[in-house]
Amino acid sequence: MSLSRVNASAATLTKNRTEGSVVPASGMCVTCVDGCIGMCEIGKSAYRGHEVIYPQPFGVITTASEKEYPIDYSHLNIIGGVVGAKGIEADSDKAVFPAVNLEVCFGHDNGLKFRYPWIIPGIGSTNVAKNNWEGLAIGSAVAGTGLTIGENVVGMDPESVIKNGRVVDTVDLKNRVKLFKDHQRDGYGAIIVQANIEDTRLGVQEYAIEKLGVEWVELKWGQGAKNIGGEVKIRSLKKAQMLYERGYVVLPNPTDPNVIKSFERGAFKEFERHSRVGMVTEESFAQRVAELRKAGAKYISLKTGAYRPAALAQAIKYASKYKIDVLTVDGAGGGTGMSPWRMMNEWGIPPVELHSLTYQYAKQLADRGEHLPAIVAAGGFTFEDQIFKGLALGAPYVKLIGMARSPIAAAMVGKTIGRTIKENQVPVYVERFGNSVDEIFVTAAELRKELGDDEFEKLPTGALGLYTYYERLAQGLRQLMAGSRKFGLEHMTRDDLASLTPEVSQVTGIPYVMDIDKAQAQEILNS
Repeated sequence: MSLSRVNASAATLTKNRTEGSVVPASGMCVTCVDGCIGMCEIGKSAYRGHEVIYPQPFGVITTASEKEYPIDYSHLNIIGGVVGAKGIEADSDKAVFPAVNLEVCFGHDNGLKFRYPWIIPGIGSTNVAKNNWEGLAIGSAVAGTGLTIGENVVGMDPESVIKNGRVVDTVDLKNRVKLFKDHQRDGYGAIIVQANIEDTRLGVQEYAIEKLGVEWVELKWGQGAKNIGGEVKIRSLKKAQMLYERGYVVLPNPTDPNVIKSFERGAFKEFERHSRVGMVTEESFAQRVAELRKAGAKYISLKTGAYRPAALAQAIKYASKYKIDVLTVDGAGGGTGMSPWRMMNEWGIPPVELHSLTYQYAKQLADRGEHLPAIVAAGGFTFEDQIFKGLALGAPYVKLIGMARSPIAAAMVGKTIGRTIKENQVPVYVERFGNSVDEIFVTAAELRKELGDDEFEKLPTGALGLYTYYERLAQGLRQLMAGSRKFGLEHMTRDDLASLTPEVSQVTGIPYVMDIDKAQAQEILNS
């Protein structure tokens, strides 16, 4: 069985001529015919070259690997029993699933509190993030969860004011923070500002702390989608030149007269803006943490990606040694913006394996009494069953699940429905529920009551979409937890899971389903 789809994918807008007869190893048509116009990835690369490295059309899509990994979270099952309850009295009238508490507190002073155990772990300067930020920020704030402003937002903003290489004013970052803060309720949730190399050079986090009142900042080593820095496509020559002047890697060189002529001629329509890869050392890490604390950061987190195990060990050890509050570990295959397509499919350690290593390494430090940050497990999570499994697999060290693509999808759908309502063109598929916001969004009545009519009417439908999706996840997670007799997140353990194959058990350390409760079962039978 081939684990990868090679040479043709909806992500690159390519397909095979003979879709039913394809060589598994190469992805080529079994018969490659002279005269074919080149619909496959090889063919398209013959005339568009490096453009075909990336998913298309850029700016209106989110992307993730379509590789079929040998192990994923579906190879674990949730285990429940019929005896007792943890976190509540073992009374059938009290131990009902709405009573499950999903709130989580973390941070060095336990001062960070979320209504739900998940977070959007970093979406930055891509168009798909910017165009849906209103829904994402307001929806996250109203729901009481976290949202991370990803890399390059300040550098990409044409209206940023930069003096002597440091940012002194922004429009985009300021707006992104304000949208969240203006809708935050009762201190739940958090807005986080992330930084890569370029952001650090610009002093973005110092600006966010001092001028925007941001308390939580994040260092970024990478993500699960790719092993290089972030990239976007630029359709404006003027903007490409601005980014080049700000120190970004821009391809092709937008200041080269020949490149300018080619662009104006229409030979190509997009420039690529790339970020540099980081060079991690313990000394530089310690120095940056100290700088951020001196600048006034109340909480500091680190996001790392699907790198080799030694890099994961570094992340956990450094986070422990320098008392980082939160560590996000992002498994391979995920992505929200424009990661190189083949890289996204073929690079990195997949989520189950990476999260299993994370548990092993964290346990070693915990057993020695060393500090551990709250850990966020990320990489392809979308629904409540996966959230349960991620929390249980990493218990008690994993406190949150990171999701990006699915919240973006929810916000995009909510936004689109809002547009169709205004245009009186609600699709039939949606119209069966009604033609107004109050009829279509099932959480509308509850939110209108909580917020009041005036505040509710100001909510963008993108935010309603995200909030309603989160409400579904919360109810589904409560049901699963109640079935496992766990009425608070602190009671979840690895015993709540079973491996469906011996191979999965070997990777995760979770017992094979046929080996669970063996001794206990025999004791019951022999009593």
